[in-house]
Parts: sequence; structure tokens; C-alpha cells
Amino acid sequence: MPVSLSFQQVDVFAERPLQGNALAVVSNADALTDEQMAAFARWTNLSETTFLLRPTSPDADYRVRIFTPRRELPFAGHPTLGSCHVWLDNGGLPRGKDVVQECGAGLVRIRRDGARLAFAAPPLVRSGKVDDATLKQIATGLGISLESVLDSNWVDNGPGWVAVLLSSREEVLAIRPDYPALNGLNVGVVAPWTSAGAEADVEVRAFMGDEYAEDPVTGSLNASLAQWLIAGGKLPQRYVSSQGTVIGRRGRVHIEEIDGDIWVGGEVQRCVAGEVWF
Repeated sequence: MPVSLSFQQVDVFAERPLQGNALAVVSNADALTDEQMAAFARWTNLSETTFLLRPTSPDADYRVRIFTPRRELPFAGHPTLGSCHVWLDNGGLPRGKDVVQECGAGLVRIRRDGARLAFAAPPLVRSGKVDDATLKQIATGLGISLESVLDSNWVDNGPGWVAVLLSSREEVLAIRPDYPALNGLNVGVVAPWTSAGAEADVEVRAFMGDEYAEDPVTGSLNASLAQWLIAGGKLPQRYVSSQGTVIGRRGRVHIEEIDGDIWVGGEVQRCVAGEVWF
């Protein structure tokens, strides 16, 4: 028999609706099968769709499963903040000061800071130097020269990120990716804003080689970039990231290091609410 569940579509890392990264969230989804979740994520065709469930860990407030149109992810940033926003909007009450989310990557803390939510970046599952063959593949796929890459690193916290640092925002905005050449690599690109009175400190782009798409605003990538670049002294302990410019978005991600933890924050806007039938 068909069942109806509460549904919201929210906009994450957006100061106003329709500027950030859209997320579909289905609440009370414990009765859904893996196949139903995957089918709905394919149908929404958003970068991610999430499902809120009862936690299995005694330390968590809720559990979330995160699906792209092609696969399930153990962790992703904008789904973390968007799912938390919906859970709180539905009357969720955290057990402690921070909200604790359970996901495939483990437990993730989320704090409320005025109009913003921020998650504590999970540890990297892969870091370190990028080998020459992979770096050449990235340069070819992005249409840039190897000489323009100031630094590179594996920054994988679940989705498989590898990242390159360029010298200017203009170089980042000029990239036109060749997804077949990326051959499944998920590549993040970052560079500083250098103009006077800049609205942000860095420009970020996220190319999903396995999805053949650019992600509008990416919490997981911004989290891992911060872990890499703050630790290496290339960025300060507090900064603002701009993302989504080329594809008509105005995402803003607020990064702050506190007592060794990287917090990744932004505002979430509710855009659609109703029911979905399964």
C-alpha cells in the first residue's frame, strides 16, 4: 500500500533562497527500502537526496542516509546541514549542546550559530601527495597547465576528493572541465580572491567526475580544503568561501578552526514543503 512521508526541499549555504545547493529531505523514512531511496534520489535528480531515520547509535540524535542519483555516500556536507535543518524544523530536540548526526562516516557534530548551522569536519580517509600521473590527468581534465598548479593534495573525507590550488579566482572561474578526461575523479579547485573589498576570501569549484557535473556548493570539499590549507598555513583560521559562481549560484561557506576542529557553516533556506508518496 502506498505510504506518504513528510518532504522538504531546502537550499543550503544560501543567504537567500535559490542561491545555494538544493537538497531533498524525506523524514521518518525507516520503512523505505534501499531501492526506494535510490529510486527517489534518481527521480529528484538533485546532487543529493537524504532520508532521516531513527539512530542506531545511543550517542546520535538522528541518522541520515545520503544518495546521489547514482550512489549512496557515507558523508556529504550540504546534506548534513540541510538534513539537520529539517530535523530541527520538524521539532527535533538534541540531547546535548550540539546536534549529533549518525551517517555512514560515523557521528558528526552540528552546532547552531544564530542563523547558521555548522558541522565539525570529519577526519580525512585519504590525504597526502598526488602522484604525477593523477596530477597530469587532473590538469588535462580541467584544461589547465601543470605549471599553474601551486599545490595539490588528496582531501578525501568520503566522496573521493582530490584538490588543486591555483593562484587566482579568475583562473578558477575560467575552467571548462572535460569530464571524460577526468575519468571519474572528483576534483576540487581553490584559489584566493585578490580584489579590494572582496566578498569572500577564496573561490571554490567542485567537479564530480563520476557524475559528469559541477556541484553548486560543497560542504565536504570545503571541509577537507580547510583541513589541508589551514594546517599548511596557506589560509587563516577563519575565512569565507564562495562557490557556484559559474553556474549562477551565490554560495557562501563560513570556515572556522576552533581548538583544532574545523567547523563548516552556512545558512539553510526552506523552499518547498509537503508530502511524497511511495
